[in-house]
Amino acid sequence: MDMKESDKAALLSYLIQFSDIEKVFSYLPGSENPETIADFFGVDTDDFKTIQKQFEEVAEKAAQEILKDQVIVSALKELPFAPDDTIAVLGDSLSNDRQGWFKILKKVLDLSVPKANFTFIDGSYSGALSAEALRKMEKNILAQKPDWIFVALGSQDAMRLPLITGRTLVSLAEFWENINAIESAILKNLKHPPVWITPPPAITEMMETMPLLDGVVSEEDLREFREIIAGKSGYIVDPGGKRLGDPPAAWNYMQDGFHLSLAGNMETVKSLIKTLAITEQAPSDESGSGLE
Repeated sequence: MDMKESDKAALLSYLIQFSDIEKVFSYLPGSENPETIADFFGVDTDDFKTIQKQFEEVAEKAAQEILKDQVIVSALKELPFAPDDTIAVLGDSLSNDRQGWFKILKKVLDLSVPKANFTFIDGSYSGALSAEALRKMEKNILAQKPDWIFVALGSQDAMRLPLITGRTLVSLAEFWENINAIESAILKNLKHPPVWITPPPAITEMMETMPLLDGVVSEEDLREFREIIAGKSGYIVDPGGKRLGDPPAAWNYMQDGFHLSLAGNMETVKSLIKTLAITEQAPSDESGSGLE
């Protein structure tokens, strides 16, 4: 059965929202050329630019909405960032979102700290596992000498595939080793400790109906992955995985039950800001800092 034009448009928008062609093929000529990426998706360049612009506008409107919250405005004054800091993120597709939390955070800081000169490095990749993030960390992030690194991993690692349902894609032991290595690299190379953003819950029932996803994620598995992150040094954002509601509210998710909706991304930004503001300093020899 042929798809309706509206369904095709929605699918295309979904794919572009989480695409990272310009990152995956960054070494190829034209990888950052909108015409090249538009050709990859089989759309007109002007249409692709329009979709890109829409994502950026949505992120800015979300930032403006967040800045109406006086609690957040007050918290922003307590953030530990210096005016010329470079802020990076190491994450998977929940971060690699053209209107996701990292894009919204950038807009919030740009709008609220007009005299600041922040640099943002998006080192997240759709489908990235912790091992892949670790492998690309030095070249894509550390080489640019960031002051801060946000680590938002675990959602992809905790996935169970239909082919092998008896285990997560990455075992807890391997995830623990990868996270330890990432932590050590940050503490060795940066003057500031890592900022850990725990994987949010997923709505498994919604994931099961989404053919574009490779598998499903359960809260039982995610809880164990969060416990590993919660034991790390630095800032821990939402160690209990409660920022999207308890139980998580469906409106905080896209139709796949895995990626966050605009509302969910906004909640992540708020939780991040509050954690950084309340935890004025996170000693490298302590763990569990942050808000539940």
